[in-house]
Formats: sequence, C-alpha cells, structure tokens
Amino acid sequence: MRSGRPLGAARRKSHAMAYVATLVAAPGGPALSEEMVASVAECLPQARAAWLDEGAAADIVFAAGELPELGFDGERAMLRALAEDARVTLDGAPVDVIVQPVAHRRKKLFLADMDSTMIGQECIDELAAEVGLKDHVAEITERAMRGELEFEPALRERVALLKGLPENVVDRVIAERITLTPGARALVRTMRAHGVKTALVSGGFTLFTQRIADMIGFDENRANHLVVENGAFAGRVEEPILGKQAKLDALVDLTAKLGIDPRDTMAAGDGANDLAMLQRAGLGVAYHAKPAVAAAAHARIEHGDLTALLYAQGYARADFVA
Repeated sequence: MRSGRPLGAARRKSHAMAYVATLVAAPGGPALSEEMVASVAECLPQARAAWLDEGAAADIVFAAGELPELGFDGERAMLRALAEDARVTLDGAPVDVIVQPVAHRRKKLFLADMDSTMIGQECIDELAAEVGLKDHVAEITERAMRGELEFEPALRERVALLKGLPENVVDRVIAERITLTPGARALVRTMRAHGVKTALVSGGFTLFTQRIADMIGFDENRANHLVVENGAFAGRVEEPILGKQAKLDALVDLTAKLGIDPRDTMAAGDGANDLAMLQRAGLGVAYHAKPAVAAAAHARIEHGDLTALLYAQGYARADFVA
C-alpha cells in the first residue's frame, strides 16, 4: 500500500456521506501493517485506504450511504461505535482509531488543555512538591480531573496550601520538572503554518501557561491568576476561576471572533473540566484521558503522541513542521 494508492479491491466511488477512519500506531510500538489496515477496511463500505506515514498512520475513506437524519449527537455516537468496532477488529493492537466526516476535517481553530495534555505533569502538583505536599495535592487533582470533585473548590483548597511559597520557584519547577508532551511542538507549529489559530486554555496558572505557550508555539493562552503578595503566593487565586465553563466559553468566543464554522474547530484535553469544550468542538479529542472523559469525547488517543491529531486531520508525515 503506497501513499495515495487505493488498497486492494476497495476501489468503488464513495457516496455523498463520506467518512474517514484514521489508524495511528503507538510510537516505538509494533508497526501498523498493511494487513491491519486491510482488516479494518474490509469492515467498512466502499473503503479505500492510503498511507499517511507508512507503518505509522493510514487513512481509510469510506461511504456510509444514505443515512437518516441523525443530528450532531447521533452522528457522533455512530462514529464512536465504528471506531470501537475497528479497535475490536485490531484485537488489542496499540493503535488509535479516529472516525469522522471527511468534510471539515482540516481545522481552523485548535484549543488545548495544558496539564497532562500539552505537558506531562500537573503544575499545581509540582508546586506542592516544594512544600512537601505533592502526594496530598495530587490526590485532590486526580479526583477533580475524574469529575469526583467540583473543580473550583478543589482548586481553591490546593492553592491555599501554597501560601508563602516564593513566586520565583516557578522558574525552577519549569526548568527541572516540566516536560513537553511528545509531538506538542510539531502539532501546534504545523497547524499554525497552515493558518490555524491556536490557544492554550488551562485551569492552571498564567505563570506556567505564558511560558509553556511560548515554548510550544501557541498564539495565545488563558488560565487562572495566582495572587502574589511581597514576592510570595498569597494562597488565593483570582476570581472568577477559569474552569469547565470558561474553557467552553473560550471555544465559543474564539469561534465567533474568527467567524468560522464550529465544525472547523478541534480541542484536546484529559480531565473532567475539559469535557464541555471537547463535546462542543468539531472534533473533541480525549488525550490519554480519564475514563469518563474518554468515554464521552468524540475521539480518544490512548497510544499515540500528539502528532496523532495531525494525522487525524489528514496531514502526512512529510507535512509536519519540525
């Protein structure tokens, strides 16, 4: 299966209802084989497959035929079910599957969570390590991200424990403890090179998002403001807190300002406070997410790095901006 060449016997012209299933192998894991791609293609009507990156990612374009009016939620449920069927066909192989309409596949706006999405850590947990409370704070963070605790009071509780910590500790935390998620720079810089607006939208803190956004290449960032008094954290966060509703509002606001179709948006995140944003986006991706988030989002990435979001838009490896 060469790039752009149809796979095997599936060569018939698609109907108007065109969809694409994108298969992405885990980096460093077993390669995505032509046989694996063919096994999924055989289960889809009028399918044709082509490599985006041989051994790593492939597209299978197919036609669902004439469908009844499903509505937004009904169509997304159908596409999630098709993705799950493909995972079953792949028999547990470490391959992510994203199924979506071909139309509006290339996005014009991208919003992303920061902690445990664009970076590998939770910044508030790393700050808590400076006062010997990382395990305690990390437990609260985990429960909040799973949706077991309301985000806003959980954030206030954790921030109170940072009172008295010098503001400049952020420099050391970023330098010594924060790592960018693999594929973060390639994802954002490739999308920006194609005219996409990008925003880092975090329930964390501007002291981190401003720096992380610059490191990765985001156009803008939005987050909470920690109150600082005499060079130290006051144990408070400025109100109103940027949480689940604020992330959704950011998506709605930027979509309106840019004058783009909501279907031309993509969002990525891992926690419960991301879910409203993910569900409103044209493509909402749960990235190595908490179980409830992965179950409710349009698509999920469990094995791949962030370049999987480029493959999902039909970018080939040769299109990536290093």
